Amino acid sequence: MGERRRPPLGRVALLVPGGVALVAGLDAALMLLGLPAPLRWDRLPDVHGVLLVFGFVGTLVSLERAVALGRVWGFGAPAGLGLGGLLLLSPLPRNAGAACLVVGSAVLVAVYVPLWRRLPAAAVLAQAGGAVLATGGALLWLGGVPVPWLLPWLAGFLVLTIVGERLELARVAVLPPSAEPLADVLSAGVVVGALAALLWPAVGYAVLGLAVVGLCAWLFVFDVARRTIRSTGLPRYMAACLLAGYAWLAAAGGTWLVRGPVLDGGGYDAVVHGVFLGFVMSMVMAHAPVILPAVLRRPLPYHPFMYVPVALLHGSLALRVVVGDVRGIEVAWQVGGVLNIVSVLLFVATAVWSAAAAGTSAPARRAPAVPVVASAA
Repeated sequence: MGERRRPPLGRVALLVPGGVALVAGLDAALMLLGLPAPLRWDRLPDVHGVLLVFGFVGTLVSLERAVALGRVWGFGAPAGLGLGGLLLLSPLPRNAGAACLVVGSAVLVAVYVPLWRRLPAAAVLAQAGGAVLATGGALLWLGGVPVPWLLPWLAGFLVLTIVGERLELARVAVLPPSAEPLADVLSAGVVVGALAALLWPAVGYAVLGLAVVGLCAWLFVFDVARRTIRSTGLPRYMAACLLAGYAWLAAAGGTWLVRGPVLDGGGYDAVVHGVFLGFVMSMVMAHAPVILPAVLRRPLPYHPFMYVPVALLHGSLALRVVVGDVRGIEVAWQVGGVLNIVSVLLFVATAVWSAAAAGTSAPARRAPAVPVVASAA
C-alpha cells in the first residue's frame, strides 16, 4: 500500500516542466512590470503569456486529461506542452518550442475523441472545443501572429476547459432540459468568436464577449458553487474561488462586448489579467485540493490558510486593474503586479506544506473519468 501512495514518478516528471514554466513566467512578469528580476533574458517577456498558458496551465490540464483517459499515448500531450515550454527557455530558435506546443495541443485534441465515446456530453464537447482553440493558437503563434491577436484563442482554450469541468459537476444537480443545449451554444459562440476575431475583429470580439458573458451567467445560475458557498470547509473554499473567478471573467467578457479589440495599454492589461489571473488562477487554486491528489496519488488537504493567497490574489488584482489600469496610476499597477506574483507563490508554498504535513497516511485516489482541470484550472 505504501508503494501505491507514492506519487508516480512519470507524472511528477511531466509536472516539472510546468513548474519551471510557472517560475519563468513569474520572472518575466517582473520584467514586464519594469522591476528587477532574478533572471533577465531578452526572450522572456516575449514568451511570457504563451509560457504560462501552454507551458504551465496547459501541462496541468493535459496531464489530468491523460490520467483520466488511462492510455499511454495520452501523456504525449503534457510531454509536448512541457517540452515546448522548456525549449522556449533554451537558446534554440523560438519555433522549436512553438512546434512542440502545436504537437502537444494536437494530442490533447485527440485525447477527447475516446473521452467523447466514453461519455458524449456537453462537458466533453466544451473541453474539446478548448483544445481545438489551443491547437489553432499554437499554430498561429508558430506562424508569427502576435500574442495580443491570439488572446481570444488562448483565453478560449482555458475558459472552455474549465467551463467543461463545471458543466460535468452541474449535471449532478437536476438541470432544466434546456440548460445543457444552452451551454453548448454558448461554448460554440466562444469558438466562433475566437475564429472571427482574427478576420472581422468588430464582429468576432462582440460574439466572443457575448458568449463569455453568457457562460458566466450560466455558471452563476446552474453551478453548484452557488449552493456550496453556504457550506463549510473545502466546499465553501472552492465556491468562493469559483464565484470570484466568474466575476473577473464576466468583466473581461463585458469589455470585449462593449469595446471590441483591446490590443494594448491599460485595457489590454486589465482584460489579460482578469482572465488569466482573476479567472484561471482562481480556478487552479479552487481545484488543486481535488485534482492534484487524483493525479499524484498524494493528499492535498484543505486548510483555512488557503484563503490567504486567494484573498491576496483578488485584492491585488483589483488594485492593479481598478487603480493601476483604469486610473493610470503606475505605482498601483506595479504594486498590484508584485502582489499578484506573491499570491501565486504563497499558494504554491501553502499547497506544498499541506501535502507534506498530510504524510502518506491517506489512501490513493483515482482520477475521475471526466471531471477536468485545474485548472485550471
